[in-house]
Amino acid sequence: MKKILIAGAFSAIAAPAFAQDCGEVSLAEMNWASASIITKVTEFLLVQGYSCDVTVVPSATTTAVTSLAENNEPDIVPELWVNSAPLFNQLEDEGKVIRAANVISDGGVENWLIPDYLVEAHPELATIEGVLANPELVGGKFHNCPDGWGCRIANDNLIQAFDFEGNGMEVFNHGSGETLGAAIASAYEAQEPFFGYYYGPTAILGRYNMVAVDMGPYDAEVHSCNQTVDCATPAVSSYPAAPVLTVVTSDFAERSPDAFELVQNISFSAADMSTLLAWQADNSASSEEAAVYFLTNNQDMWMSWVNEEAGAKLGAIFQ
Repeated sequence: MKKILIAGAFSAIAAPAFAQDCGEVSLAEMNWASASIITKVTEFLLVQGYSCDVTVVPSATTTAVTSLAENNEPDIVPELWVNSAPLFNQLEDEGKVIRAANVISDGGVENWLIPDYLVEAHPELATIEGVLANPELVGGKFHNCPDGWGCRIANDNLIQAFDFEGNGMEVFNHGSGETLGAAIASAYEAQEPFFGYYYGPTAILGRYNMVAVDMGPYDAEVHSCNQTVDCATPAVSSYPAAPVLTVVTSDFAERSPDAFELVQNISFSAADMSTLLAWQADNSASSEEAAVYFLTNNQDMWMSWVNEEAGAKLGAIFQ
């Protein structure tokens, strides 16, 4: 019943009667699952807690940053992966936009992974040295990114740096992200070996307990070279965590300080978001349904994001 009431509050979001306090706010909705959920949660809290009149704008990384540069909108852009948006740094330097929050608190993650049950049975597999010394324990195969993904270039250079061929490790280049994710699922459910690349937050990492293999320290210069097709000196470096931000315009921060404060507080760990994405996938749920699920089951978490007045309004919905 509580979920039905909250869903009803979502359906009433478009009502214009909420514009007095906060005013009009434009909110980007990126075209992938985790960002869409964050947008739905943000929209709900802004409307129901802060009486904002919110317009959701379908968007994507390049689209959003270009619009910020040319039009100074949307006011709020959740889940911007700034590593993929170099123009953002220029806008930030010019004072047009502000980093409101690390919306994925520990950043987007990229790792070489093995299942937890393999590490429990063979602790030496926790490091890349242990994996390469015992390729048979991980199935003798590395599951690589599909062609066209940025990680494919870095992985191919790392494969050379770690001398996979000399260590008897076969490389399987997946044809799509779907087959790569399916390989993890198939191996885990059968409790079989797996060794390969994956990223998060994603439903796959929320559903299966995969362990990041220690690839050694991160070296910015080495990683930068490894990301290029023509890297002359491929070398060893782990992947860095990618900053994943909620970005707002400076104008929004100035004119709507209470709403800006809320946006500064909205943050999920990569693990928590992966778990939420796994629930969404398992239940064939929409972003709105996933947001309702999150709001219903994590009230203590999001109540810490809102101010006292908004908490009173929202608390009445969740009684």
